[in-house]
Amino acid sequence: MPGRTPRAALVTIVVGLAVATLAGCRGEDRPEVVNVPRDAKTIRAAIEAAHPGDLVLVQPGVYREEVEIDKPRITLRGIDRNEVVIDGEFTRPNGVVVTGEGSAVQNLTVRNALLNGVVVRSEGEGGQTAGGGYGALDPPPDRPLRGFLVDHVTAYNNGLYGIYAFNARQGTIQSSYASGMADAGIYVGRCKPCDVVVRGNVAERNAVGYEAVNASGPLYVYGNRFTGNRVGVTTNSHRLEAFVPQEDAHITGNVIGANNQELAPAQAEGGFGIGLGIAGGTRNTVARNLVVANRTAGVVLASEGDLAPVGNRVIGNAFTANGVDVVYATTPAAPGSGNCLEGNALASVLPPSLPTTCQGSVGAPSGVPLPATAAPPGIASRDVQPPPPLRNLPDAATAPPPTTSGLPGPVDLSAVGVPEADLLADQSTIRW
Repeated sequence: MPGRTPRAALVTIVVGLAVATLAGCRGEDRPEVVNVPRDAKTIRAAIEAAHPGDLVLVQPGVYREEVEIDKPRITLRGIDRNEVVIDGEFTRPNGVVVTGEGSAVQNLTVRNALLNGVVVRSEGEGGQTAGGGYGALDPPPDRPLRGFLVDHVTAYNNGLYGIYAFNARQGTIQSSYASGMADAGIYVGRCKPCDVVVRGNVAERNAVGYEAVNASGPLYVYGNRFTGNRVGVTTNSHRLEAFVPQEDAHITGNVIGANNQELAPAQAEGGFGIGLGIAGGTRNTVARNLVVANRTAGVVLASEGDLAPVGNRVIGNAFTANGVDVVYATTPAAPGSGNCLEGNALASVLPPSLPTTCQGSVGAPSGVPLPATAAPPGIASRDVQPPPPLRNLPDAATAPPPTTSGLPGPVDLSAVGVPEADLLADQSTIRW
C-alpha cells in the first residue's frame, strides 16, 4: 500500500539503530582495540584516544616517548615483549607512569629512563628528583591507587627502579624481568594494607633485586628468582615514609642466590653479598626459600635507626654455600624481640647463641656486626648487559584485556615448597 514502509526496510532501520547505540557505548559495554601505529602514531596518542576498558595494542618498534596512563581500566600491551620497546634515551624520567586505577601494562620492554621503567602510583604522588632522591619528608599519603597489573614486562638499564609501585594497592606484578637498576629491580612501598602479589619474576644485576619499604600485608612474594644482584631482597621500615612500621609480608618459595654481582650498580649503603635483609620489619614470614651462594650472609635481621625487627619468622628454608646463613645484626638502640628460626637447613648463624627453634624462644641475644665484605665498585645502569629474549604473554594479539585489574584475591602458599635452583633459569643470565 502507498505510504507503508516495507518489512525489510523496517528491519534495516532497527538494526541500524542498534549498531548506532552500541557505537555510542564504546568502551563502556565492550572493550575496543586502539592499534599503534595503525590507529594512532604514538602510544601517548593511543592512550588519549582510548576509553576506560579499552586495549591499546602496540606493534613492534622503538617508541621514544614517556607514556602516562591516567584513565581507569586501560590495558597497554605489546604484541611482542622483546620487540615493542619504550626507550627513554636517558633523557626522559620514566617509561610508563600509571595513575589510572585498574590499569594494566603487559608484554613490552621499557629501557633507558632516567628514573623508572614502569611507575604505578596514586594521582598527585611525586617527590622524586632526577638524581633519584626525594626532596622532603613524605606528606600524609594521598588516596592510594587501587588495582593494577604489571605482567610480562621487561625493564632494564633504567636509572632508579625497574617496576615501582608506590602508594598503590590491590595489584599484581608477575612474569616480569628487571635488571640494571641503581636502586631496585622491583619495588613495593608505602601501602598498608598492600594487597599486592609479586610472583614469577626475575630480578638480576641490580643494586637490590626486590625492595619493599613500609609495605605491609597482605603482601605475597613467591616463586621469584632474585639472583646476581648486590643484595637480593630487602623488607624494611623507614621513618621517612608513611605507614611505619612495615608488617606481615610473606616471602616464600623464591630462589635468592649469588647476590655478589660486581657488574651491577652499587647499592646506596654499600650492601654486597646479602641474600635477604629485614631492617626494622615486623611479623614477616620468610619460608621455604632456596638461599644459596650469597658471599656475606643468606638472611640478615637488623635494626633501622630506632626501629627493631620484631616477631619475624624464618622457617623451612634451604641454606647452601653462604658466607653465614643467618646473622642477627641489631643495635643496642633497637635490639628487637620475638624473632625466631625453625626447620631451616643451616650451616652457620651469628651470634652462635641465636636460637634455632621457635619453641620457647623468648627475645633474642644481642646483635652482632654484619661480617665485613668489601664491595667492589659498581657500574652505571646504562652499562649493565641487556637481558636475553624473554617469554611472551600467550595470545598477546588476541587475548581480551584482563578483567581482574590485577586484584590478587586470596593467596594460599601452603603448596609452595623450596624451589629448585633452576627456577626461571631460562629467563636469567646468572649462574653459579
